[in-house]
Amino acid sequence: MGNRTPLAATLAANSISTAGTSLTLIGVPWFVLETTGSAGRAGVVAFCATLPIVVAALIGGPVIDRFGRRRTAIASDAVCAAAIAAIPLLHFADVLDFWMLCALMALNGFAHTPGNTARYVLIPDLAEHAGTTLPRAASLFDAVSRGARMIGAALAGVLIAFVGAETVLLLDAATFGLSALLIAAGVRGVRAAEPRKAEAPVSLRAYGTELREGYVHVLGNRLLLAVVVMVMFMNGTDQGWNAVLLPVHAESELSGAPAIGLLTALFGAGGLAGALLYGAVGHRFSRRAVFTVCVILCGAPRFLVAAVTGTTLPLAVTMLLGGIAGGVLNPILTTVVYEHVPDRLRSRVSGALTAGSEFAMPVGGLAAGLLVEGAGATGALLAMGGIYFLATLSPLVFPSWRTLDDVPGAEPVQKPVPQTEVPAPAPVSSSGPSRPTPGP
Repeated sequence: MGNRTPLAATLAANSISTAGTSLTLIGVPWFVLETTGSAGRAGVVAFCATLPIVVAALIGGPVIDRFGRRRTAIASDAVCAAAIAAIPLLHFADVLDFWMLCALMALNGFAHTPGNTARYVLIPDLAEHAGTTLPRAASLFDAVSRGARMIGAALAGVLIAFVGAETVLLLDAATFGLSALLIAAGVRGVRAAEPRKAEAPVSLRAYGTELREGYVHVLGNRLLLAVVVMVMFMNGTDQGWNAVLLPVHAESELSGAPAIGLLTALFGAGGLAGALLYGAVGHRFSRRAVFTVCVILCGAPRFLVAAVTGTTLPLAVTMLLGGIAGGVLNPILTTVVYEHVPDRLRSRVSGALTAGSEFAMPVGGLAAGLLVEGAGATGALLAMGGIYFLATLSPLVFPSWRTLDDVPGAEPVQKPVPQTEVPAPAPVSSSGPSRPTPGP
């Protein structure tokens, strides 16, 4: 029996941080709409919050290895706590200008990414440390994150209605602080969490070499590259939905912030159920078949339903079902990434994957705000939903997705030689490696 404390502490810290992020995801757009009344400004804030995420992911992989994954997670949460807490404190002091809000959200985005990456890349080592399997640890990591997102969203909707968006942001700052304490106290004695000895002296050339290794690995793996391109478009349109389209739709057609909290919580609840379901029985089915169906159902339908209806119930049902489908995706992709990336490159490759996957997020939030002001909410929903749907057709179109079920380094499965009555054994021809069955 292994030591499960580091894994449990990381899961708890990630869930608390994720719950807090859900508070910000709802609280900040609502705060902007309340104080400015402009969907365009909400889009600008979303742009400022997400562009640094991409920048941090582009350059941060080697830093995580040299500084240490544990230290990175702690420092990241501490900076995020300070940045988020400053927004309501400056607002209460009546000195918060719009540019300050944009700058603080940019700082939060820049600091948040390394911490997320550090926790994410630790999971394989923590799973081994705890004596559990990687697919189960990956499913558990995603399940608790989605459960936390559900709880955070539900709390945000209620708290905004009763105590205001400013108090919600203070609560989010507290969750970052608690996450840092959990990592500091719980993740000890794990070699992979500590700083790695530099393979070369610290210099711009050595840093560039390490950074380039991550991108070369992604560009040389067609499946990882296909994942990045598809998820990039999905994340871009998701950012438009979360930062602009859903708040605008809820303000004009639904019951405001409580509706946002309800819908986001239902999506999170569905995601939790989907992740747990896949963790329990997903290994029995083809990854590619399950992934292809679920990725088409997880996102685009909600844009269409919101565009053609003005009531909560149809959208709530759609969000719940979409969440179930979406909950299946991350355990599959997480397992695939862990299988295709050696431990030595994991932080660098994860940074490259994050940068590529989130490359369109700044544009997504900004474009959604401009589309609402130029084409109206319905036109913006249909346009963004169409982009989402086209992106999710990728597994049906591109050949690289056919390798989703293949496990690198797995031993080929050989068919048994049929027994015959001929005494001399006939030569057996190899038909090449067969598709391995995913492990439990």
